[in-house]
Amino acid sequence: MSEGLAIDVPARLAEIDQVRLRAERLRKLRAELVAHDYGAALLSDPMNIRYATGSRNMAVWTMHAPGRYAFVPVDGPVVMFEYGTSRHLDEGLETVDEVRTSVPWFYFMSGPRTQEKADLWARDIIDLMRMHGGPGQRLAVDRCDPWGAVHLTDAGIRLFDAQEVLEQARVVKTAEEIQCLQLSMDVCDVAVDRMRRALHPGLTENQLWAILHETNISHDGEWIECRLLSSGPRTNPWFNESSNRVIQAGELVVFDTDMIGPTGYLADISRALVCPGRAATAEQRKLYDIAQDQVLTNIALLEPGLTFKEFSDRCWRVPEVYVPNRYMMMIHGAGMVDEYPTIAYASDYADWGYDGVFEENMVVCVESYIGEAGGAEGVKLEEQVLITASGAIPMSRAPLVDALEP
Repeated sequence: MSEGLAIDVPARLAEIDQVRLRAERLRKLRAELVAHDYGAALLSDPMNIRYATGSRNMAVWTMHAPGRYAFVPVDGPVVMFEYGTSRHLDEGLETVDEVRTSVPWFYFMSGPRTQEKADLWARDIIDLMRMHGGPGQRLAVDRCDPWGAVHLTDAGIRLFDAQEVLEQARVVKTAEEIQCLQLSMDVCDVAVDRMRRALHPGLTENQLWAILHETNISHDGEWIECRLLSSGPRTNPWFNESSNRVIQAGELVVFDTDMIGPTGYLADISRALVCPGRAATAEQRKLYDIAQDQVLTNIALLEPGLTFKEFSDRCWRVPEVYVPNRYMMMIHGAGMVDEYPTIAYASDYADWGYDGVFEENMVVCVESYIGEAGGAEGVKLEEQVLITASGAIPMSRAPLVDALEP
């Protein structure tokens, strides 16, 4: 990669059939609703709204302030409920048949009138279910506080979990989704290259982390899910968030991108570097080599038709000394954000593991964290891969193999 590398995002976006992207996602969602015998879905999670309709409006804010929602029937019009001053954002979306003004009933917006607003909200949903919800009145819902749910159930509507439906619809990616995921990853690779070039003693963790944000936003990306960048002793255990700590020469610098890029798709890789000014130590190289071995070995196992349980039984075994601080899972799905499935270690299978099958055109992230309990430092590596008919292919070009030093 060269200095000043950038991605021509408008040109890349022009290559993606956005209409087909939206149509295929909606088709897959409706197919899952049919498979579960649900008449409709009511969606408030902004990731689910985006998947079903392509509609985007203040995604991060509405994750905790669910004032917009979408009604998606198996057979009937898709109705988007928006804040009154943002209804124009759904113009031109062929997946949305009607736009109405929403009735926010979370306390920030409704205050002591929450019960009143919940009743008004419910009337719209009840009417739509009676018209388009089918004879069973079975509604899949992703978010619904109890006082709203009571209104719906009192009206004879049976409520079910929409998240299962959405996760299953999203698990195998369409051709257009793969293009979107690759575009996000290409932007992420530019950011990682810039971070490598910028790393020097005296830089703070936050200053280095800001390069990922700036690169993402300047390339039409959207947000970063976490703040997972740490240095030196803060790399062990994992999950310390970036801080004002000044990075010193020879220290490990480890990060996990969790980047939501252009079109709202995820680029999720982890890399570990040694800050220039002092060569990597033998211990740092050892940690890196072990983490790299876990990631590469587990990637090589992936193929269509392999079950999750078979993978857990065959996977790379974490040395006992690193088990206490190991990463919580070996693999997770990737799409708009982290998605189904998550793959447990064989030793954890009885506690929370479940079975399923890897399929062609799934996109997953293969994880490793290697750091001894009480150790000075640790290494986190992660690779996002596309499962093809012939095996798993990394989507990132950011150096991983023997790439400890910039």
